[in-house]
Amino acid sequence: MSLNVSLPPELENRVRQYVESGLYSSSSEVIREALRLFEAYQGIQAANLAALKADIAQGVADVSAGRVSEVSMSSIKKRGRAIRATPKSG
Repeated sequence: MSLNVSLPPELENRVRQYVESGLYSSSSEVIREALRLFEAYQGIQAANLAALKADIAQGVADVSAGRVSEVSMSSIKKRGRAIRATPKSG
């Protein structure tokens, strides 16, 4: 399959630079690699979104089941300071 792609001059120059550097033998290789990386990025984004949705669903389920309670920032800070002040054994 043949596909013509129009790129802005700055992207066209970057593709040419990659080919001239010897990293790729053709502009097609550069574009194929860019698409592979884009697809990998999209997969990571989809996985992150799915994990976020699962975390939200778990939080909503915890609220519905009564497994949450109010906390005060002062108590959280107090516990954190106590932990930080405890000498570490090592």
